[in-house]
Amino acid sequence: MTEVIGLALPFFGLIFLGFVAGRLWRRDEAGLDWLNIFVIYFALPAMFFRLISGTPIAELANWRFILATTFSTLAAFSLAFVFAAWRNGWEAREAILPGMVGGYGNVGYMGPPLALLALGAEASVPAALIFCFDIALVFTLAPLLMSLTSDRRETVGRTLKGIAGRVLLHPFIVATLIGVAAAAAEFRPPDALDRLLGFLANAAAPCALFALGVTVALRPLKRVPPELPVLIAIKLVVHPLIVYVILTWIGGFAPLWVYTAVLLASLPPAATIYVLAVQYQTYVLRGSSAILIGTAASVFTVTGVLYLITHHILPVAMR
Repeated sequence: MTEVIGLALPFFGLIFLGFVAGRLWRRDEAGLDWLNIFVIYFALPAMFFRLISGTPIAELANWRFILATTFSTLAAFSLAFVFAAWRNGWEAREAILPGMVGGYGNVGYMGPPLALLALGAEASVPAALIFCFDIALVFTLAPLLMSLTSDRRETVGRTLKGIAGRVLLHPFIVATLIGVAAAAAEFRPPDALDRLLGFLANAAAPCALFALGVTVALRPLKRVPPELPVLIAIKLVVHPLIVYVILTWIGGFAPLWVYTAVLLASLPPAATIYVLAVQYQTYVLRGSSAILIGTAASVFTVTGVLYLITHHILPVAMR
């Protein structure tokens, strides 16, 4: 247990420090913009590029793993979506963001840092594949469903164009694609550039986790919506179970890949959900509550998953 605490404490400690800072120094949320720009457009993309560009290209083309984990995210979203739609009298538009709470975890800010800390550098490839395709799924699914359920219908072409822009121009995906191209060409950056990328990559985890803590602290918590415990349970408990069952049922994956997928599936709802809620003017306060409460609850669930992994309690048979 000491080993598990040693893994979880620095990780959640950085989030907690950011949370405390956000509560003590009440600054406008706009003051966080420059740090978020640094993390999203420079530090994390540099980390993703360095991790992926040094990986053999054959490992990056694991489509069985990609399809299994992406389908698991879609399945968790679907469960949460149906539950929220049932609660809301089958109002589909009001169920989209709750579906995201149950299916889309913080795989960008929290995923790669936690996977590398807990499982080592070899976890970088499955972590990169998961966040890349989960981001692609979310930035496709959310605007498409919002467009289909809106009173002001956009043309199909305009909707698809907007989706393509959100997906292909996302800095994480751009960095991943460049990293894949570098891996295929066996390109290695010059020493000076590599050191710069190293500085940026080393700053990614602490800055991202601190910024996440501040972001959570600035989210208002007015009340706990009655549907929230079920949605968070789907995200923190059911989603990892779906991933584990599907990957072990398919079989043939290295234990490290299965552990990485289960660990990333246990992460709390992503802060991006609040951004989407504000953009579409729906589920704003409840989305904010979901991020805050989900992040707090994940201290226990993620620690539990780390315990299962480090003590080899999750059986994985390669066949």
